[in-house]
Amino acid sequence: MTKADLINLISEKAGITRVKAETVVNTIFDSMIESLMKDDRIEIRGFGSFVNRYYGAYKGRNPRTGEVINVQEKKLPFFKVGKELKEEINKSGQ
Repeated sequence: MTKADLINLISEKAGITRVKAETVVNTIFDSMIESLMKDDRIEIRGFGSFVNRYYGAYKGRNPRTGEVINVQEKKLPFFKVGKELKEEINKSGQ
């Protein structure tokens, strides 16, 4: 499902215009991005949670040249699926 598919689905199910549905979707995603940028944890009960994971600096290797490079520390968003969603997916897949 793409973002456009989600907007169309919300528009149909909620009986609102596509423009309003797009505003809703963009507001939700923008709020989630802002929270992750502030290192807040996002938890959506029954769905899952988003947190930032931190990775320390390390020495890597350029696969083309073999040159050793320094990779700086970084943080990446990580999604952990919720128990209810995991169970629902496994139940419907059988």
